[in-house]
Amino acid sequence: MMALTHGKLIAYLKDTLSIGDADSESELFSSGLLDSVSMVNLLAFIEETTGTAIHAEDVTLENFDTPARILRFAEAVA
Repeated sequence: MMALTHGKLIAYLKDTLSIGDADSESELFSSGLLDSVSMVNLLAFIEETTGTAIHAEDVTLENFDTPARILRFAEAVA
């Protein structure tokens, strides 16, 4: 199990999901940068990186709409 770092998350968003100008406060889902398929891939990446399972009820804009929120969520469940 590894920690999800800001650098790893931003690199995944840029390199794998092609979100070129992603930063800590980029609204990923509510802005339309991520579609549902990309979101599923992002969740799988987070689960694989952190070694934790993400439950459906945790997948909210509050937890996953920005990289900063994703990192806070990942730290809380680690």
